[in-house]
Amino acid sequence: MGTIKSLNKWANRHTYYPLDILRIALGAFLFMKGVFFMSNLPVLIELYEPVKPILGDMLLVHYIAPAHFVGGVLIAFGLLTRWAVIAQLPILIGAVLINFIGEMNPGNLLLSISVLLICIFFLFYGSGKHSVDKYLKMQK
Repeated sequence: MGTIKSLNKWANRHTYYPLDILRIALGAFLFMKGVFFMSNLPVLIELYEPVKPILGDMLLVHYIAPAHFVGGVLIAFGLLTRWAVIAQLPILIGAVLINFIGEMNPGNLLLSISVLLICIFFLFYGSGKHSVDKYLKMQK
């Protein structure tokens, strides 16, 4: 726990606006993906066709779209950022694996890997200085 606190203190001292913009862009991207998947359900079902026998239909439909939708909003505002990123990790790992199990699409693979790496970064970095988490912490 002490390591996380020391990393969080380092992150708060070294916060830059580009990292906040990156966090907001990540949240907006995930939100838009959630909206896209909610409005285009057949596309979502087609994407995870290779793992359908393993995981089933409705479990993924009821997890992927809402997790992107809600998690994107939380990440963009910097509210419960680490928890929202943890909810995204299984989806993003699955998105990377689907490219190896099913048909390889280099564009989707690159996008999935980059979003996964950015999420892992924010899992350790946290929400930063310009976030709702920091604002609520300063109110105490």
